[in-house]
Amino acid sequence: MLEKVPLFRNRRDSLHLLLLLFVLFTLSISFEYYNYKELTKFDSQLVNATVLKQYSKSKLTKKGKIKTYQVLKFKSDKGFVFYSTASKKLSNIKYTRVQLEVWAGKISFYEYMHGFYCFSKILKIYPDNSYKKRLNNFIDKQHKDKDISLLYQALFSAKQLPYELQKIFSNLGVSHLIAISGFHLGALSALLFFLIKYPYRFLQDRFFPYRSYKVDSFIMIGFFLLSYLLFLDSPPSLLRAFVMLIVGFVLYDRGVEVLSMETLLLTILLILALFVRLFFSLGFWLSSSGVFYIFLFLIFFKRHSKLWQFLILPLWVYLMMLPYSLVIFANFSIYHPLSILWTSLFTLYYPLAILLHILGHGDLLDFLLRNLMQLGEESILIEISYYFLVVQILLSLLTLYRKKILLLLVTYTLSLFFYVLYECYMVLT
Repeated sequence: MLEKVPLFRNRRDSLHLLLLLFVLFTLSISFEYYNYKELTKFDSQLVNATVLKQYSKSKLTKKGKIKTYQVLKFKSDKGFVFYSTASKKLSNIKYTRVQLEVWAGKISFYEYMHGFYCFSKILKIYPDNSYKKRLNNFIDKQHKDKDISLLYQALFSAKQLPYELQKIFSNLGVSHLIAISGFHLGALSALLFFLIKYPYRFLQDRFFPYRSYKVDSFIMIGFFLLSYLLFLDSPPSLLRAFVMLIVGFVLYDRGVEVLSMETLLLTILLILALFVRLFFSLGFWLSSSGVFYIFLFLIFFKRHSKLWQFLILPLWVYLMMLPYSLVIFANFSIYHPLSILWTSLFTLYYPLAILLHILGHGDLLDFLLRNLMQLGEESILIEISYYFLVVQILLSLLTLYRKKILLLLVTYTLSLFFYVLYECYMVLT
């Protein structure tokens, strides 16, 4: 068996790649700055956007009266995200495309990239005849329970869940299973790989035996996944996974070591160079962190059997990502640790759910989901300082240089886990 070669043979190769990434980053940031200047050139500007969120809010006016209005979150066709307000009488236009007159004011370039608030006026609401809308209607017709229908729409079309449902799945520790990410991309890739394998081999033996099954199947799978990525409007976590898949295969095909932190770093830098706005995406960084810990596990425990890795990996990822979950979301439940089991079972459940919906029987597993969701209706608020997360990140990075620190990292996360369980026990009793 040929030995895999490292990604960078010398410092010169690293410098050349960094120079290329810097050029790409400069072009991307220049393009974003041009769009920013166009938006703020005049007092107002016409913008086409999609409504991502819509909810009511109330405040007390200076005269002591309660004023109710609606808050809307938009994503423009050019990629920037902004918030605005509207009358409480505005009908539900969530997930539809609209044309607005936007008064962006004197926002800074940082606000433009990160997200900003502005006054706006809706001029036109476009009819939604998109394929995504048709897919969601197809899913909705198969479910009597509205919440479960929304869950599957989030799972298959990246539709954002209402806050109440998001909190339920956050309490159960399975938010990463609901939001489409690299986990789902990997499951789809494996499913497509096996679906293509036998028809391709049948045709290959008769018509093109000189072709490589690995290369051709990857091209077909990559084309399908790219279409799906564009169909979903490129969610950050899915975009990261797709780029990593492309980079990983190109390196693998050339005999380069794929399972390395250099590959992960290259992928992250490449994505940020091409899509600068993702620097401000929490989902992107959480997804990248999850992959970092998967790589860390596979690198340090590569000598163990595949079965051992399959059984232990979900527990490892759960413990490593727990500080992130607690600092960002601060909610926990007694059923939260069971997400380790549910994550493993999801690899079987996800393709089965796809098949059942294709056959028109997507509601067959609804009773399981309803029982699961009922477990997450109650939670405990456990707030920990972000310093705990800082320590977690430092230990994780130091582990790359000192293998002995791995034991300290595991001890730290286990201690935090038992502390959270103790706090949960004290509240319940």
